[in-house]
Amino acid sequence: MPPNTSIGPADTPSTLAEEESLKQLIETTPFFDVEISKDALFDGAFKVVSCVFPHWKYEDIQFFQCKDGITNQLVRVTYMPTAFSVLVRAYGKGSERLIDRKQEIINIITLASQNMCPPLYARFKNGLVYGFIKGKVSTVEELGQEKTAEWIAKKLAKWHKVKLPQTQHHPGSDKKEQQKLWATMYKWLEQVPEKYENASTQSIFETNFDMKKIRSELETLIESLETLESPIVFSHNDLLYGNIIFDEEKGTEKKTNKLKASTSVGFRITFFAHPIEEANFIDYEYGCYAFRGFDIGNHFNEFAGFECEYWRYPSKEFQLKWFDWYLTEYNNGVEPTKEEKLKLYKEVNGFALASHYYWGLWAMIQAMVSDIDFNYMEYAVLRFEEYEKRKNEVLLKNLTV
Repeated sequence: MPPNTSIGPADTPSTLAEEESLKQLIETTPFFDVEISKDALFDGAFKVVSCVFPHWKYEDIQFFQCKDGITNQLVRVTYMPTAFSVLVRAYGKGSERLIDRKQEIINIITLASQNMCPPLYARFKNGLVYGFIKGKVSTVEELGQEKTAEWIAKKLAKWHKVKLPQTQHHPGSDKKEQQKLWATMYKWLEQVPEKYENASTQSIFETNFDMKKIRSELETLIESLETLESPIVFSHNDLLYGNIIFDEEKGTEKKTNKLKASTSVGFRITFFAHPIEEANFIDYEYGCYAFRGFDIGNHFNEFAGFECEYWRYPSKEFQLKWFDWYLTEYNNGVEPTKEEKLKLYKEVNGFALASHYYWGLWAMIQAMVSDIDFNYMEYAVLRFEEYEKRKNEVLLKNLTV
């Protein structure tokens, strides 16, 4: 077991009480016994939203399938008489192997209570219904532009201050927040199959990967990164361009409007009145306590996009500007010292290596279970290749300075 992966003793009174408390929190969101098929997304989405909004008629609804996701299938449902939209997300096949769905619901409820994300309206057998954020989806290019990068840095600093309700103190630890990153990666490592059914996938796998070496390398990487003492914070862990929405109404007042009709579950629905900020984040399924350096390093890797154009990875000069925006916001307006920014630089570039491992392992599992049209195994190859290219430079130069 690698350092800092303990998730605490099982079945103690405090743990059982905590589990019951979280169960009650999750059950505050209505559940409907509906399952959506990937072959009938719009009809399935209507079945779900008609449970939440029983007065909505099919002919008054506009459906739009969002195309960017490679884990789930997402439909925007708009009630045209009021132009009110919700998102219906159907979980991808086998995604429960990768994602803690209970944790995702807790994330949304917690963030919504702090007005940092839209509300969660309903759960159903294989998905969720939640609010829609109006705005412009970021592009890969905008991640590296100073204006938009500053918005993202400041918003992430606010995310990293969020406290989840399930924190508990574990014996032998002076931290209430227990990171889940290493445990998640080892769990995924165990799920990588010895052989894939698809011949092409298997050929790519056996040509490019030695799982014994990957396990040994991961252990070495964890030992190196633990020396950085990166703070543990509530992390998004999937801050790619498609999960960042820019506010198109910056500087204008946003008011909360109520729908006239009640839902079938007896409460009134409100539009998400997000504060006057330039950036908002969506998709909270990978969110958990993790290392600050990982969340930022993962974001910097996403400058490359799905095409893995790693020449886009930000320069040291750009990163130091980004850290200045982030740390100033995190420290309530107090500007960081040069030493603080350099420490964060080491953290981020070290944990960016772990990000390649994280998504490489993720892709290996998706290649086994997912029915979404994406070449996951080729993606795994690209992530591990970039890890190999960067590891010596980062581990030898940056972590020993």
